Amino acid sequence: MKTFNVPIIYRSPLISAVKNRRKQQDKMKKDFAPTLLDLGSLQIYLARHFGFCYGVENAIEISFRTIDENPGRRIFLLSEMIHNPQVNADLEARGVRFLQDTYGRQLIPFEELHADDIVIIPAFGTTLEIAEKLQSIGIRTEQYNTTCPFVEKVWNRSAQIAKKDYTIVVHGKPGHEETRATFSHAAADTPTVVVKDMAEAKVLAAYIKGDLPPGSFYEKFKGQFSEAFDVQKDLRRIGVVNQTTMLASDTQAIADFLKQTMIDTYQLTGDTVEQHFADTRDTLCYATLDNQSAVTGLLDVPADLAIVVGGYNSSNTSHLVELCEEKLPTYFISSEEKILSPEEISHYDFHNKQEIKTRDWLPRRRPVRVLLTSGASCPDALVEAVISKLAGYFDAHRMLEAAIASYNAFAQ
Repeated sequence: MKTFNVPIIYRSPLISAVKNRRKQQDKMKKDFAPTLLDLGSLQIYLARHFGFCYGVENAIEISFRTIDENPGRRIFLLSEMIHNPQVNADLEARGVRFLQDTYGRQLIPFEELHADDIVIIPAFGTTLEIAEKLQSIGIRTEQYNTTCPFVEKVWNRSAQIAKKDYTIVVHGKPGHEETRATFSHAAADTPTVVVKDMAEAKVLAAYIKGDLPPGSFYEKFKGQFSEAFDVQKDLRRIGVVNQTTMLASDTQAIADFLKQTMIDTYQLTGDTVEQHFADTRDTLCYATLDNQSAVTGLLDVPADLAIVVGGYNSSNTSHLVELCEEKLPTYFISSEEKILSPEEISHYDFHNKQEIKTRDWLPRRRPVRVLLTSGASCPDALVEAVISKLAGYFDAHRMLEAAIASYNAFAQ
């Protein structure tokens, strides 16, 4: 796989050495057991896969290269490059300005742009409407388009099944940048509707089966269906695609449920399923699958708590938190600065969308066993900073230095 020129400030000698060692030991990526950093009274288990994915590294490389190659030019980001506050702050510090916030609210009017301005399209992609708006101003975005290739894969698959007269069902968060972009691309080709979870998929199934009056669909899915959507006609043939950062298991469960709904409604057999349901399993992102599978392997280890590092508005990170929360106390933090002391931690409750503080979060017994992972938009340097801060509480810096030396020696 291609390697990227990512700023050194986001790299971690320790994490790079750990990842390289695991890669050499498990080239086929079949072993999802975590890596143990044994620091005596502190034992940290690192997930097999975490941190920057292909799409994120590609976006960061293009963004920083664009800044370096265009001194004096006005450079804008359509919205957050990725859902990581440190990376976005670094770009702003380099003079990049944001046109929209993460929810699509306009921060700088498009009317203030000129044809010679640079607008970087973020990793999530953008809607066809915005792309056309920029083009009408005379701004060319091709060179500065950082849309993740795995997001584009979803768009391409949607276009393929649209040609066969399937309606697209997008499993995603309706307000998320990627879902808005995917919805726009799909809706240009075929009727499209967004479902955010299994509960909404079950409601959609009720319309498919005719158990709910068609007219109520438009209020129930307000803002989540394409123009001129005909609930009585457009739900006869469907295919499910996903926002790539959703829980893969949730997307698969929704697809399986809607497939069974079609089988039951139209009395289909294995040979006739495609008359009403398209197979779209190949739209799941490899990084989403790997990171979630790695957390599953991580949770096989008996531990006291889990720490997940990443941006609070990061969808893929919140799903890792969700998985961990099912098993043990979990703390979702954006950086090591949120670890206030051995007695207190400030962490994000993504269910209620607020940061809270918890006391007595570190057990007093020894050794303390901590599970650690991060989202796909989180720099490895932040994970190492968390490890270093924890090591300081256990007087384990020398053991950490020895572990780093050991991994670096292996790499050489």
